[in-house]
Amino acid sequence: MLSQHRRAHGLCMPSSSYLSRLVDRSLLSKCPTLARIVHAQLVKVGLIDNTFWGNRCLQLYFKSGSVIDALQLFEVIPEKNTISWNVCLKGLFKNDHLNHALYLFDEMPERDVVSWNTMISGLASFGSPRNGMKTFLDMQRYGIKPTEFTFSTLATLVTCVRHGEQVHGNVICSGVSLSNPVVWNSLLDMYRRLGVFDYALSVFLAMEGRDVISWNSLILCCSDSGNKEVALDQFGVMREMEYQPDEYTFSTVVSICSGLQDLCKCKQALALCIKMGFLSNTVVSGAAIDMFSKCDRLEDSVKIFRQLEKWDSVLCNSLVASYSWHGFGEEALKLFILAMRQRVKPDKFTFSSVLSSLNVVMVDHGAQVHSLAVKLGFDLDTPVATSLMEMYFKTGLVDSAMRVFATTDEKDLFFWNTVIMGLARNCRADESLAIYRQLLMHRGLKPDKVTLMGVLVACCYANLVNEGIQIFSSMKKVHGVDPENEHYACLVELLCRVGMINEANDVAEKMPFEPSSHIWEPILYASIDLGDTRLAERVAERMLESEPKSSFPYLVLIKLYEMTWRWENSVRIRYAMDKQKLKRAQGSSKIGIKCSVYCFEANRLQIHGGHDTWATLELLSWDSDEQRSAEHFV
Repeated sequence: MLSQHRRAHGLCMPSSSYLSRLVDRSLLSKCPTLARIVHAQLVKVGLIDNTFWGNRCLQLYFKSGSVIDALQLFEVIPEKNTISWNVCLKGLFKNDHLNHALYLFDEMPERDVVSWNTMISGLASFGSPRNGMKTFLDMQRYGIKPTEFTFSTLATLVTCVRHGEQVHGNVICSGVSLSNPVVWNSLLDMYRRLGVFDYALSVFLAMEGRDVISWNSLILCCSDSGNKEVALDQFGVMREMEYQPDEYTFSTVVSICSGLQDLCKCKQALALCIKMGFLSNTVVSGAAIDMFSKCDRLEDSVKIFRQLEKWDSVLCNSLVASYSWHGFGEEALKLFILAMRQRVKPDKFTFSSVLSSLNVVMVDHGAQVHSLAVKLGFDLDTPVATSLMEMYFKTGLVDSAMRVFATTDEKDLFFWNTVIMGLARNCRADESLAIYRQLLMHRGLKPDKVTLMGVLVACCYANLVNEGIQIFSSMKKVHGVDPENEHYACLVELLCRVGMINEANDVAEKMPFEPSSHIWEPILYASIDLGDTRLAERVAERMLESEPKSSFPYLVLIKLYEMTWRWENSVRIRYAMDKQKLKRAQGSSKIGIKCSVYCFEANRLQIHGGHDTWATLELLSWDSDEQRSAEHFV
């Protein structure tokens, strides 16, 4: 009778299974309104004071992003248990409330291993590996035994080999089974990231329960160590031992073939992807597009892209980047527009690739892409802002580039390098050096070889000899960067610009490795300008040894020999040049007309409709001749 009375008045108590299904479905929806409805339902039936249902509702609020509602509910749960505190701690980390999470952790009356794991993983998600390792040490002092999850999380936090060895030792001392793939895969990937490939291999060999993730890590480890052929061999061993490759395996293998630039292996990798049905996977097909692009087979990249049924941002980004890599900025822009019409949503990588592909004559299009990036909220993203600055510097719009620099908050090292090099190449040496000094004051960033190259270029263009020599000397002593060929070339060119040709030659002669033709070229130019034919001849001969495929030293030697009436030597060099099948480099120019870019080379017109252009020129020429004839007749 009582149950019938409850049903008649709508007071029927829902079952626990019904409420559990309701909460589960609400968790999937992540809807704050639905979370409040469930909360109201639990209050109505009198279950909200129950710790279990209070915790479930707490989890629901955090999942939907209603942090304030969650904290209010947490305060009124009468009997909080450790699970209540752990749910609240995890929810605060997930919703980016770091300070509140740290405060809550300190206030916890009792912490179990889940509490410590949540704290460690939360700090890892906020990019704080040092505090994460410190929390692990505190966990050990409190006598809490780490779990497999603890060790797998710690492995992602390690930034130096010593800490990695300590984590590895803790895993062994804790008695983690060698047949447990989760922990050992984490250690394997940890050593790969640290570049200690011997340790990574020893972990793999010691494992008893390998899975496809283990093999993927091993293949990637071999590739990262520079042994790409060995990596492909390990892929073969993996298949022989009947492990089933997944999409990550194939994307890694395709990327390795791309790095090798071996067209035969690339075709084999593509055939295997098609055979096993992985080409339809976005990651694999994107890697295949990039692979053929790197092998100078852009037409094959385009063919793969066109054969795919469905486009997404990853695929479009791959082909846009391929067009950009090969200098087809117009095609990259067309694909970007077509993808937008196909309702493919661009991301920061799309904008970055498109902006990087735009050349000098496409500045109007660049401004339009910039406006779209602002409209969609990508202009403040660091990679997009970097590409924007690169585009503006490339087109000489330095003030526009510096406005982007001023409005970008998060500046990484690549961003700083772009502005330093951009200012240098636009003859703004003082501003470039000022930006470099700002970077030196930045605690979190340290100049690398690209940074110092940009500063040397600035000194070179402005003929700042003392500053250039000082910066070059500080590379190894202050910044720990070994000067490479490009740095020496920049210093040599700087010395040659101010007439210090002997000092430049001494720098080239005393280099710790064999100088390239880029080192000798400015010395050769300077020696010709100063009339030092002996030095010019000696340098040209050195250039022939280092780079026999360059036509420049041949032409210089021919000219020098003819000036000094050494005709036999001139004939010998001409014969050698013909034997190498070398030709003079042809100049080219580009112009932009409306929405198209046209490229002109010496003695050739490389544009669509070139025949029509020549026909028009002939018509104009004929008309001009007719007019001159008429004037002569009159």
